[in-house]
Amino acid sequence: MTFFFSETVPVATGTVSVAFTDRRLDLGTPAARDEALVELAAATGATPYLMHQVHGATVHLVDRSDPGLPDADALVTADAGAALLARAADCVPVLLVAGSGEIGAVHAGREGVRRGVVPAALARLRELGATDVRAWVGPHICGACYEVPDELRAEIAAVVPATYATTSWGTPSLDLGAGVLAQLAEAGVPAVQVGGCTREDDSLHSYRRDGAAAGRLAGVVWRTAPEVDG
Repeated sequence: MTFFFSETVPVATGTVSVAFTDRRLDLGTPAARDEALVELAAATGATPYLMHQVHGATVHLVDRSDPGLPDADALVTADAGAALLARAADCVPVLLVAGSGEIGAVHAGREGVRRGVVPAALARLRELGATDVRAWVGPHICGACYEVPDELRAEIAAVVPATYATTSWGTPSLDLGAGVLAQLAEAGVPAVQVGGCTREDDSLHSYRRDGAAAGRLAGVVWRTAPEVDG
């Protein structure tokens, strides 16, 4: 089975599916990624779109003629038949679904949270006409595990106060998930949290736990157009 979580949501233009993978699928190395994309295409019935994630706040608009792999940390589209992917191994994958049918996939790392990649993706969706947006926040490293230097915690929390945290062993940390949830709440977007801490859950990929050997999980969102009677 490709997904450990999936949900189908009715929208004005058909249905949208949101899903998250676990370590049974790896989108890390190019070879593993190619194999995973074939499996995802079969599972979704849609064309998978990846981005070259650069820990920024760039949002890329996908259309069906797009060759893919832009330098970006968010993908949005109004097209049916495109499966948008956000890869992660501790960062926060966020899936966005508008009741009007537009979708988005966001990779929110430390810099992405600080620079506001989630608010940027929401703004781009709304420029496309999106209404009634909802979010699914996937597995990511928790604040009790994501240790950082005190200066870095202060720098990020000065911009997104909800990220301020302390590890379970009493050292400075960041809670990126809390930061994303705060940004969604500020934008008036309800959110569903999916999965646990990537570092603590061996069924999930984690860079902090596994280092260079870590794979990548993915959040995947795609829209299926309604069938037309012929």
